[in-house]
Amino acid sequence: MESKDHSELCFPQLANLSCKKSMLESSEDVLNALLSLTCVLTVMLNLIVIVAISHFRLLHTPTNLLLLSLAVSDVLVGLVVWPGGIYLRTSCWAFGDIACICFQFASFIIVSASVGNMVLISVDRYMAICDPLHYNVKVTVNRIQFCVCLCWFLVFLYCCILLRDHLAHPEKCRSCYGECAVHFNMNDGIFDMIVIFILPLCMIVTLYTRVFIVAVSQARAMRSNVTCNKVQNSIPLGAKKSELKAARTLGVLVLVFLVCVCPFYISPLVSDISFSSSGHYVLYLFNFNSCVNPLIYALFYPWFRRAVKHIVSLRILQPGSSRAKLV
Repeated sequence: MESKDHSELCFPQLANLSCKKSMLESSEDVLNALLSLTCVLTVMLNLIVIVAISHFRLLHTPTNLLLLSLAVSDVLVGLVVWPGGIYLRTSCWAFGDIACICFQFASFIIVSASVGNMVLISVDRYMAICDPLHYNVKVTVNRIQFCVCLCWFLVFLYCCILLRDHLAHPEKCRSCYGECAVHFNMNDGIFDMIVIFILPLCMIVTLYTRVFIVAVSQARAMRSNVTCNKVQNSIPLGAKKSELKAARTLGVLVLVFLVCVCPFYISPLVSDISFSSSGHYVLYLFNFNSCVNPLIYALFYPWFRRAVKHIVSLRILQPGSSRAKLV
């Protein structure tokens, strides 16, 4: 290994065993400020979602419990993934191998849980639109709670399997001192892409394609003057208008998720991207999805806007505030 200028090393005393320091240009200070702002917004906005759904009883619906689980994973992105990513981009890792694998392990769990939550949301909308007669019977709060817990447990188990070598040998997270990264072999990389990207993508696209077809046909039937009386008599047999609106809103949520996630998995297939340079941007886009989700709620959900007013004005501290009518 070639000798390095000791002023550029993370740990000069280790000489050739040390990584080089990140040399950021002054123009990147603006990017660091934007990333830090995004991190703060991600935490604040998702905390509002968590408080709103947890506090107000009328929001304790199966669909909202899935949004609550998604908000938990998103707020953890802001608390763990974003700060760790910013630190690694601007500094050398100085907390040792154990702390490094704990950070990487937590990051994998959080990101994988977001994917799992998106699949559950797609299944929920599929049931609500395509099988409305049995939706309230099959999709209950208790069953959703079980599915959410199962999702997080399976994600934990999956990450244990995927990172088994790194958990057993934390020093594998570095090729030199000052680095903290997970290095996969080809088989593990393909396995991760199939489990976390290809299979969920196929499920989400398939379910929402079916939801879209059924929703469009029902919307046309309800607007039809010819079948007006027939539709009025058969509304209990079809999806409610509120369910169709929820399907549209959550469809936007899923679409934005796919737009943010796809470049992260596709870019290594089409080009040789080093995640120490331009590849960082697809990672930022991936994590940015966690900040966008609450903004989608604010745009499409009146209950979210009303909940924000209650929280900001501290009316949630008043007795009986949990029974406030937000919907």
